[in-house]
Amino acid sequence: MKTGSPNEIKEVVREKYGRIALRTPVLNHGSCCGSVAGSDCTVMSDDYSRLEGYNPDADLGLGCGIPTEFARIQTGQTVLDLGSGAGNDAFVARRLVGDAGRVIGVDMTEAMIARANENLAKVGFANMEFRLGEIEDLPVDSDSVDVVISNCVLNLVPDKARAFAEIHRVLKPGGHFAISDIVLRGVLPSELKDAAVMYTGCVAGAMQMQDYIDAIHRTGFRNVHIGREKSITLPDELLAHFLSNERRKAFLASDVAILSITVYGDK
Repeated sequence: MKTGSPNEIKEVVREKYGRIALRTPVLNHGSCCGSVAGSDCTVMSDDYSRLEGYNPDADLGLGCGIPTEFARIQTGQTVLDLGSGAGNDAFVARRLVGDAGRVIGVDMTEAMIARANENLAKVGFANMEFRLGEIEDLPVDSDSVDVVISNCVLNLVPDKARAFAEIHRVLKPGGHFAISDIVLRGVLPSELKDAAVMYTGCVAGAMQMQDYIDAIHRTGFRNVHIGREKSITLPDELLAHFLSNERRKAFLASDVAILSITVYGDK
């Protein structure tokens, strides 16, 4: 199955993450946004368990970084988590903002919102909420949040320019974002780029790293910089699922890099 129109891509992503929301965390850990074609991408080396506010029920192993470590979140601030899933980063952010702050999670998958609300009900925090919505059309008021965070989600959004514009819109003047995401350096083989399952695996939807940074600059953000960068290795069994032996060897010998970055920017 190949990726198609933006709406078709969204439906593929929504359907997969709806299924993931019903799984136990152990089935998702070790993967790039969940398992891809039955194989695990060696991305999830980040351990959340050491972080204050960590909620193991909310950790589905879907991230590619820890954006809160670079988000400069302060007590009393309002934080927006884009693609909040079961609430993993949102609960960590809630610990940082304290009782005087507020955390809003937005996710386009109903099953994820339901799971996040189940996790929230267990702890009873009154200053957290999860809203159903899309990043390209956020159900959030303009100039209303201090910090935006997101973890391995914007690569799944078809219109990334619109997504960055929405981030800029909802941030207060002087606000900022910290986003962990997948980007590329070099061109993926067409078999990987066109595969819908690789899209939901966070790879095929990724932009070139410089294009990603340029898009952020064009939106009007300042002080844009990468706080962390790490390489991602796709396992041979996954590559063999999509590439012939000859094409796989050529890809592995190339200088194409799949990277996880955590990028920061000020409004």
